[in-house]
Amino acid sequence: MAWSEFCVLSWLRESRQSRKLILLIVFIALLLDNMLLTVVVPIIPSYLYSMEHQKNATEVQTIGPETASMKLDSFQSIFSYYDNSTMVTGNHSEGTRPGDFYHAQTQQMAVNMTKTSSDCPKEDKDLLNENVQVGLLFASKATVQLITNPFIGPMTNRIGYQLPMFAGFCIMFVSTIMFAFSESYKLLFIARSLQGVGSSCSSVAGMGMLASVYTDDEERGNAMGIALGGMAMGVLVGPPFGSVMYEFVGKAAPFLVLAALALLDGAIQLLILQPSRIQPESQKGASLLTLLRDPYIIIAAGSICFSNMAIAMLEPALPIWMMETMCSRKWQLGVAFIPASVSYLIGTNIFGVLAHKMGRWLSALIGMVVVGISILCVPLAKNIYGLIAPNFGVGFAIGMVDSSMMPIMGYLVDLRHVSVYGSVYAIADVAFCMGFALGPSVGGAIAKAIGFPWLMTIIGIIDILFAPLCLFLRSPPAKEEKMAILMDHNCHFKTKMYTQNNIQSYPVGDDDEESDSDE
Repeated sequence: MAWSEFCVLSWLRESRQSRKLILLIVFIALLLDNMLLTVVVPIIPSYLYSMEHQKNATEVQTIGPETASMKLDSFQSIFSYYDNSTMVTGNHSEGTRPGDFYHAQTQQMAVNMTKTSSDCPKEDKDLLNENVQVGLLFASKATVQLITNPFIGPMTNRIGYQLPMFAGFCIMFVSTIMFAFSESYKLLFIARSLQGVGSSCSSVAGMGMLASVYTDDEERGNAMGIALGGMAMGVLVGPPFGSVMYEFVGKAAPFLVLAALALLDGAIQLLILQPSRIQPESQKGASLLTLLRDPYIIIAAGSICFSNMAIAMLEPALPIWMMETMCSRKWQLGVAFIPASVSYLIGTNIFGVLAHKMGRWLSALIGMVVVGISILCVPLAKNIYGLIAPNFGVGFAIGMVDSSMMPIMGYLVDLRHVSVYGSVYAIADVAFCMGFALGPSVGGAIAKAIGFPWLMTIIGIIDILFAPLCLFLRSPPAKEEKMAILMDHNCHFKTKMYTQNNIQSYPVGDDDEESDSDE
């Protein structure tokens, strides 16, 4: 017994030094976060629509008998099954003919039954209004995350990555349970907003942790590609898992499964990361404002923002458009996102390695153009099969951009600032959240005002126009070079164009003089 306990303790001690286990923890955290992010995509539009119509049906049933009794007073009716006619006996007020009343009532009930029994609500104006409701609900998570990120980044510099990571798990677990048992729009809105706080802690701390343990640029790119694969897996599994479970088991089922997986992730974090310990960074990093003034970081963040804004606009608007134009069933609303999710998983894993060789700037530039073209093709689909190719292109291209830009953010901090990563990945997450905050909220309003096809046209053109800015990330100058440019021409700095494949340190200032004197 004592020997087995000693073996377990020694394994834990070794595991805490293992970079692969830290990568596994970040992978699982991003997987769960994005499963919860996307599992609601097919559930919420259909659930809110059915909840609203169930409420309307209940009102009709409760108000109808009272109205009938007021108008009929002492009427008695006899229904004949022979000729399907109704004979009314008794007194009635002047100006009201029994035949007129029953004709009107029969017509009203027939219309009501036709609406509730239809699986294809093409002419229902409630769907257009729901664009805004669903868009605001989806955007609430990203909006809260956007507000929280500037505080989480500097906090990780002071207390380390372990505590924020574990706090993210706890908040995510509470949010998942709320989703399972919420039966009103307000509670769903609170649950989605709470998820934003947990997601901010997990993503900023997770990416910063990976950047700190994987110091080599190529290894860091590979590790972040794998971690983003966890995000891709969550995006892949979430919509079809949610739609199938919602259709055949119930609304609470997918969220309870996610809550169980979150508990497993929390147990692993407790064993490996020891979140009770505070481990601040050994050096003070650049401030958030300093990083925000760096134009190269802003370009990288913009690429993340606008590429993800495309899928963020697609998520709330596409299911509603499919219900309007394709008569799609509930399970199809989630399955439509499978091509995008599969291709995102493929893209992040391929370009985590390939982007380092071909140039991450080029990978991001091509990705932005492909996102724009694919989004422009989405409204051309006439059925669910027509969505396969454009959705595949969207997911694959966003995978190219994300797997290129995330390592570039860490690389730019190494090259131009102090190698402390909490704040820069807070900026990366802010960019991601801006896409997912502005996308659904603005996209829902645009889809209601001018239609879904025009919404896709606008974001597609924006992505294509932004793509050429990635050229500036081809050879970003080091901080010393920037200082040398601002000085006079007699400056004795030796400069070099930096690339991501080769970074060499050159002697500066007094070192040159020492080398000359040695000779």
